[in-house]
Amino acid sequence: MSVAGAFIVPHPPIIFQEIGRGNEQRIQRTIDAYRKVSGEAAAMLPETVVILSPHSVMYRDYFHISPGAGACGDFRQFGERELSLRADYDEEFVRELERLARDEELPAGTRGEGDAQLDHGTMIPLRFLQEQMTNFKIVRIGLSGLPLRMHFRLGKCIARAAQNLGRRIVVIASGDLSHCLMDTGPYGYTKEGPEYDQRVTDVMARGSLGELFDFTEEFCERAGECGHRSFCIMAGCLAGKPLKSELLSYEGPFGVGYGVASFQDAYVALARQSLEYYVNSGEMLPLPEGLPEEMLSRRAGVFVSLKKDGDLRGCIGTISPCQKNIAMEIIENAVSAGVYDPRFPPVKRSELSQLICSVDVLSEPEPIVSADELDVKRYGVIVSKGRRRGLLLPNLEGVDTVEQQISIALQKAGIYDDVYPFLQNGGGRFGEPLPFQMERFEVVRHY
Repeated sequence: MSVAGAFIVPHPPIIFQEIGRGNEQRIQRTIDAYRKVSGEAAAMLPETVVILSPHSVMYRDYFHISPGAGACGDFRQFGERELSLRADYDEEFVRELERLARDEELPAGTRGEGDAQLDHGTMIPLRFLQEQMTNFKIVRIGLSGLPLRMHFRLGKCIARAAQNLGRRIVVIASGDLSHCLMDTGPYGYTKEGPEYDQRVTDVMARGSLGELFDFTEEFCERAGECGHRSFCIMAGCLAGKPLKSELLSYEGPFGVGYGVASFQDAYVALARQSLEYYVNSGEMLPLPEGLPEEMLSRRAGVFVSLKKDGDLRGCIGTISPCQKNIAMEIIENAVSAGVYDPRFPPVKRSELSQLICSVDVLSEPEPIVSADELDVKRYGVIVSKGRRRGLLLPNLEGVDTVEQQISIALQKAGIYDDVYPFLQNGGGRFGEPLPFQMERFEVVRHY
């Protein structure tokens, strides 16, 4: 698995009625956006949520990762002792992240925690998440005084840890924007304050996260920003993903900028949107605006797979492109996987929040003559005989050998008579002739 999605959120304690006592109504758009992204995060069914907090332990030259089995915290410093939270930590994830950081010579680890209590930069998004979902663990990571690019590298390690562990994660970049928007704000007014907020929210809206590194350290300091380093770690977590980005809200009535933004894999987001639209309306989703150019200009075969409670719930695709671009291929095949896979009943509206979606984009198939030319992790296989044809994607759970892969593909094609001879013949290795044709292909898999 990998990073299912990421979110930028602020952390004003006044957002809670217990602390705001009516003043929270002045940031209602932020509250509404917070609830929306918490629902989106819950729909991704993460096992672990990584929270990047400017108010966790912070060192000049070291990234602190909170150790142990879990921690508690409360809001007594903001005048509210009764409001408290607890979180369980993903200790296995922390160990793997520490290992990867060592390999990358990044100064990151669990040493030096003076105060183990949860900070408000962690607790505010955590409370919104806990209203939407249960049974998840967190990883809490502080920022550092190191260069922005090193924060980005840490984010790449986070994504790799998730992949290595097969962990489905969501990343929360906790951080306010400028604290210098008004003379009456906490740090007064600087002209860089509003300029920072305009620039960074524009980056969020377009999903151009590489531009976060165009902000100089001096400019960020004069703007009195809080979360820029959180955002840079998040950018590393999402590196290489084609993004669907959305700026849901921005406001700053107290002199501090609050931005809420969502980032998802554009391929997976489109597949889920397509299926939800069809199940709710009975109609096909019109092609949305704002998709990455590669989805609109390229054609390819696409498979959409759905899982529920870890089990397959539908999988339909095209070996060769049938639509005018990848985006339309995804829209069609997502609906087919959810509604027209003959192995399963159509997906019901009540099931939508329980589904995990993945999208495989296929390369052009190439003929092969022997099983020796296959690698079960790298290549998918297509078998054919006469008008019968079967396909199996690569790197599937429970399919560990080429012989398994080809046998399953033969059965999917209905070429049952050749399965036993194929296995008896040593799997068709070393150039032995086969009574059926084979092709191989590679995929780019989007989670």
